[in-house]
Amino acid sequence: MKIIRAKDYKEMSGKAADIISAQVIQKSDSVLGLATGSTMLGLYEILISYYRNGDLDFSKVKTVNLDEYLGLHPSNPQSYRYYMDQNLFDHINILPENTHLPSGMVDDAEEECAAYDALIESLGGVDLQLLGLGLDGHIGFNEPGEAFIKESHCIMLDESTIKANSRFFDYEDDVPRHALTMGIGPIMNAKTVLLCVNGKTKASILKQVLFGPITPKVPGSILQLHPHLTVVADEEALLIDKF
Repeated sequence: MKIIRAKDYKEMSGKAADIISAQVIQKSDSVLGLATGSTMLGLYEILISYYRNGDLDFSKVKTVNLDEYLGLHPSNPQSYRYYMDQNLFDHINILPENTHLPSGMVDDAEEECAAYDALIESLGGVDLQLLGLGLDGHIGFNEPGEAFIKESHCIMLDESTIKANSRFFDYEDDVPRHALTMGIGPIMNAKTVLLCVNGKTKASILKQVLFGPITPKVPGSILQLHPHLTVVADEEALLIDKF
């Protein structure tokens, strides 16, 4: 495990963007596992600026996103496809057919999840998996439970997750209650994992994830077993005196 300390959100975003940039420069046809949420906005802005400056070429890159809400059309502003298009894909030279998310508009969620796992396998797995961290320790939408679920699956979201994500919706009742998520298997099979965490509200759970017992009740704790985990976090999330 490698922990990179950043002064603040801006510095965290820059350090994380540099790690992703190095991956793409070293392997032009990298498979990137991507994430959504407010934590990622800064680093995506920096990646866009690197592309516009001629420093990055995404033409051979392929991406697989962690998750998607069940029941939201890709054109819905709250869908993760819309988020990715608006905040990254539409601003770089990545081929649309090389960007992949689970479809939230399916009748058979189990079939879609199996197909998504097969897709990831067909790409040769993920070279670098970007992750954020939920307040309950979830990664992707792998919520706390009695066991780690290896395969991609449809999950009922915890109330804490619904409440946290309600800031992106007009009303909390508008937040979908189910989502399709990449399972623990593909995440842990990624060659490199990059975990980005910021803010004092994440300090307690980050400490549990990195140094507490490995338990499905704190899903992110499984990352302790990954051979190439890099954590980039700001001072508030790390609470320097506690690490």
